[in-house]
Amino acid sequence: MRIANLSGRLVLVTDDRAVDVRTASDGLFSSDPQAVYSRWEEFRAWAAQADIGPGSPFEAADLGAPAPAPRQLLAVGLNYREHVAEAGFTTPEGMPPVFTKFATSITGPVSEVTLPRGGHTDWEVELVLVVGREARRVSEADAWSHVAGLTVGQDLSERVLQMDGPAPQFSLGKSFPGFAPTGPVLVTPDEFEDPDDLELTCAVNGEEMQRGRTRDLIFSVPALIAKLSGVLTLLPGDVIFTGTPSGVGLGRTPQRWLAAGDELTSSIGGIGELRQRFVA
Repeated sequence: MRIANLSGRLVLVTDDRAVDVRTASDGLFSSDPQAVYSRWEEFRAWAAQADIGPGSPFEAADLGAPAPAPRQLLAVGLNYREHVAEAGFTTPEGMPPVFTKFATSITGPVSEVTLPRGGHTDWEVELVLVVGREARRVSEADAWSHVAGLTVGQDLSERVLQMDGPAPQFSLGKSFPGFAPTGPVLVTPDEFEDPDDLELTCAVNGEEMQRGRTRDLIFSVPALIAKLSGVLTLLPGDVIFTGTPSGVGLGRTPQRWLAAGDELTSSIGGIGELRQRFVA
């Protein structure tokens, strides 16, 4: 199953056509894309048997974030070994580095992003998951049953602020407006041949910068769910960025940053593509 946020309304997506959920369910489910996660199992059961019809065509530019207002937005750092090496850190053990991206940074898959003045803005393509069931002390074996679905994310990062001060400002440096684009759709795990092995790519102006596979995550999606839920309660609709492969601008020689006029494309096989254009 694929769902999306089309002009602020929850839709089911089939063959690049959208079906409005509130209309198709005769009001059983709200049009609010975020509200569906609190009734996720009920929604999945309805969608599996509903006669929803052919739907209508839509434009990618009209899509919003699949989970636009999570109560918690978590992000994981240093979760691919080659990225750990290019960043100059040691491979994490026990618990991965975790920070937040504040929810006001969330946008949809096609957007224009204003570059922070005097900053160094970097790219980080990531697999993003949305929680479908409350998770507290969940085992790895049971973790996938708590995932509503997967989507594409960009953990855009302003490196000057991120590294400023006596301690890094990860959350602030990664939370400027537009710095958390996600989409274009949310895909349930059963849609993939292997949800633990998806290909990620990222390109600037058509030049490939990143290519990786989620099978190379140091902490897999089930491991992240287990570790995070061992500390805090994950709530339906929460969003988790799972980490980026190597190839970010910070790790290049010379270092490279996004500039006004650049177009960033980020994709994950079986999900779709993000497109961000940057302005001064």
